[in-house]
Amino acid sequence: MNSTIPRDPFNDAFIKNFISVALGLIINYINGTFVLVFLKNDIFYRDPRYILYIHLVINDMIMLSISVGLQVATYIVRFFNISVCCVMLFFANTVTKNTLLNLACMSIERYIAICKPLHHLQICTVRRTYILICFIWTMSTAPSLSDILIMASVRPVSFFSTTIFCHMLYIYNTWQHIVKDTVVNVVYLSFVWITLIVTYLKVLLAANAAVSDQTSAKKSRNTILLHGIQLLLSMLSYVTPLLVTKLVELYPQSQPTILFILFLLSNILPRLLSPLIYGVRDKQFVQRIRLYFCRK
Repeated sequence: MNSTIPRDPFNDAFIKNFISVALGLIINYINGTFVLVFLKNDIFYRDPRYILYIHLVINDMIMLSISVGLQVATYIVRFFNISVCCVMLFFANTVTKNTLLNLACMSIERYIAICKPLHHLQICTVRRTYILICFIWTMSTAPSLSDILIMASVRPVSFFSTTIFCHMLYIYNTWQHIVKDTVVNVVYLSFVWITLIVTYLKVLLAANAAVSDQTSAKKSRNTILLHGIQLLLSMLSYVTPLLVTKLVELYPQSQPTILFILFLLSNILPRLLSPLIYGVRDKQFVQRIRLYFCRK
């Protein structure tokens, strides 16, 4: 299997890694600025909306760091011990699931704020928000852990001492993994999409009926709509294995280029949306970011 993977020339490998690292550093710097502003202002600590948002930003930073680091490492080391690769893929898969569930929770919070404003303070408390974040991590960790358990049950012990190109297509490729991935992806994506659609429609009806502030309702409706766009981009990571398989069959010698382009589209570009959806559109963040850079 290893010999079937073409190796990039040095110039191509350098350009690809330079693009990935540069984009990763820029996005993480932007996101890191929002995290720093959040930590330096107590007003954000008391708002579940901002707590969920900053959790999404930190999650994106972790995912981007792992993805870019793994990509660069595969060009340097080429093949990894399977045990090491499983650990890295475990964290990468977990934070990917985190993004989906966090988007759904943020949409629910906006729905409660607009459609049930009198109950918002009682339902969306800071303590419940942190409990919800713990629940998100638990639900995201379970599928990633099951991948390792399935592989441990179907593979011989010697398999874990071998080396391989660190990609899910070459590790989690048993029929048990395929069935598990299909079930988990259908359940997770169905839950998130239904949540986004229902909350969007509810907020839209609330805005049209003028049961709450029109400006806030319109802004929340647009926020949920942007969550849907972000979810569409995040879903690229679920169709990437299928696209890789089909495109590699058509262009076997272009496999490194195909993997790189799909990596940019599914792992790096969606991370740009998090600071734009809330940070740039939110007056609280914008004012404090300007103040932070003026002081700096």
